Amino acid sequence: MIDGKVVLVTGAAKRIGASIVETFHTNGYLVIIHYNRSVVEANALVDRLNKKRASSAICLQADLNDREAIDSLASETLTCYQRLDVLVNNASTYYATPFGAATQRQWDDLQNSNLRGAFFLSQALSQELVIRNGSIVNIVDTYADRPLLHHSVYSIAKASLKAMTKALAIELAPKVRVNGVAPGAILWPTTLENGNDPQVIQARAKVQKKIPLGTLGQLQDIADATYFLASDANYVTGQVIKVDGGRSLS
Repeated sequence: MIDGKVVLVTGAAKRIGASIVETFHTNGYLVIIHYNRSVVEANALVDRLNKKRASSAICLQADLNDREAIDSLASETLTCYQRLDVLVNNASTYYATPFGAATQRQWDDLQNSNLRGAFFLSQALSQELVIRNGSIVNIVDTYADRPLLHHSVYSIAKASLKAMTKALAIELAPKVRVNGVAPGAILWPTTLENGNDPQVIQARAKVQKKIPLGTLGQLQDIADATYFLASDANYVTGQVIKVDGGRSLS
């Protein structure tokens, strides 16, 4: 158990972000949960964690597309518990942008949420992380290396986030370690959620056949890899671990 250390996780109200928060909390961290629009989920997560351990969780709202909001989030973060040891850049936007029809607005939105916000938040909090010999973990994507058809802008943003991980590992060494986790297939898309539909079953089987480990991963798999890089991998920096069941090998 790690008592007294503090982690900020962006985009943490639900799904992967919430799982990361709960894993750090279970291991004794004080947690700061960033959200943009998911206020109900963020407050529910804070309430649940504070029932387990009083005053151990706080949530902060910020639109990471807004440069001033990023600086405000950094300032508010440092007033919560008067320290920060780990930053997890998880916030992300994901949708298709078919080539030939992509717009400037889509480019700006996907670049801001997946890359720019993470960069400027890391920069704003870097001095505190240096003082604490802290760590940054960026949630990348396997599509950073193998772009997804019709998702070129998203894939480019995640590839840039991977490059940022390596660049900041050099910039912030030796005081701050910077690494990344690249999730593969973790949650079924909405089109494949109905497990009773014969066509969905067939489509799922086709996906699973491409994964050497034969199944989708779990949210906890991403959370565990993130916690490992942040807290246990003391001689690892500038690395991006793929958590994809081996799918990227094929």
